[in-house]
Amino acid sequence: MGSIDKYIFRTTLASFALILVSLTGVIWITQALRGIDLMTSQGQTIVTFLGITSLVIPALVLIIAPMALMIAISHTLNKLATDSEIIVMNAAGLSPFRLFLPFFYATCVVSVLVAFIAAYLAPDGMRRIKQWDAEITADVLTNILQPGRFASLDRNLTIRIRERQPGGILAGIFVDDRRDPKERVTIIADHGTILRNESGSYLVLEDGNLQRFEAGKRDPALVAFGRYAFDMSKFSNSGRDVTLGIRERYIWELLWPSHEDPIYQQLPGQFRAELHDRFMAPIYPFAFAALTFAFLGTPRTTRQSRSFAIGGSIFAVFGLRMAGFACSVVTVRSPLAALVQYLMLIVAIGGGVAMILTGTVVEPPAALMEAINRNNERILRLFGRPVAA
Repeated sequence: MGSIDKYIFRTTLASFALILVSLTGVIWITQALRGIDLMTSQGQTIVTFLGITSLVIPALVLIIAPMALMIAISHTLNKLATDSEIIVMNAAGLSPFRLFLPFFYATCVVSVLVAFIAAYLAPDGMRRIKQWDAEITADVLTNILQPGRFASLDRNLTIRIRERQPGGILAGIFVDDRRDPKERVTIIADHGTILRNESGSYLVLEDGNLQRFEAGKRDPALVAFGRYAFDMSKFSNSGRDVTLGIRERYIWELLWPSHEDPIYQQLPGQFRAELHDRFMAPIYPFAFAALTFAFLGTPRTTRQSRSFAIGGSIFAVFGLRMAGFACSVVTVRSPLAALVQYLMLIVAIGGGVAMILTGTVVEPPAALMEAINRNNERILRLFGRPVAA
């Protein structure tokens, strides 16, 4: 690459990196706030919280990276146009296609990054999240039952202990179980222990009472007990039997799925849709780059407005991506939708390259400009301002 190519290449990738980090950070924060219960109700440390929530970043980058590339190319072209560098390059004999080459090289870098994330990094992060979550849940009786705190183990199930005593004794136990809509069970016990055996895990309560409020009855049933076992097996699994979803599969696992896989047997269409999404992920950067440059890469003077071209590029890129999402949904039921998505990408890339080769300048239609000018004149008259001749 020549000095001009290196300059454009570095500027584009630097802008891409800054935009990607900024957008990913903003979206990651919104996603991370949903997992704040790891530090509150489940008693996890901030290291665990940051570790789990950070594993979703590759999946976010997979979607954001092509958009960040489009914004980076737009920024670089706008910078070159503002400084009149595009006009100077064009006057020096650089054709629009020749000027597009450094942007193409930058797109190749982004495409390789997206391909690696789609094939390995994103599914690896998602499966690590599931495994980590299973490990946290596996030792729920140790990690979640913290003295003096109300722990929500399940929807409508709350447990609190007053303190932990030597020998694994839990003192001052309160259990509120409302999982059955027909009854509510409240248990208060002086102390208890955790019992694990082949049948499962149990919270063995001693010296307490149980109140059962049944629907349709006015008074609760009160039972005093010396020893009562509360089943906790659901919340104390081994954490090893983790069922991987479709998004947690590596690309080779989608290419050659086991026909004995129960998920594949139930959802073959979703396997197909996810596989095509992984294949098309590295193609989107090329389509976005071609369309963005086709709209904004032609030489213009500083007096010529670029607003229509910018709006057109945004509309084209986001329209293509939304159509791609729609095709992905339809691909679950119809394999032909994947073919339509491939054709859309080919048409977008081919159309963008054709516009670059022919030096097509995207400008608003004359009729539209006349309508805008007439509307501006009416507004000026309405406010009593003279209209320039």
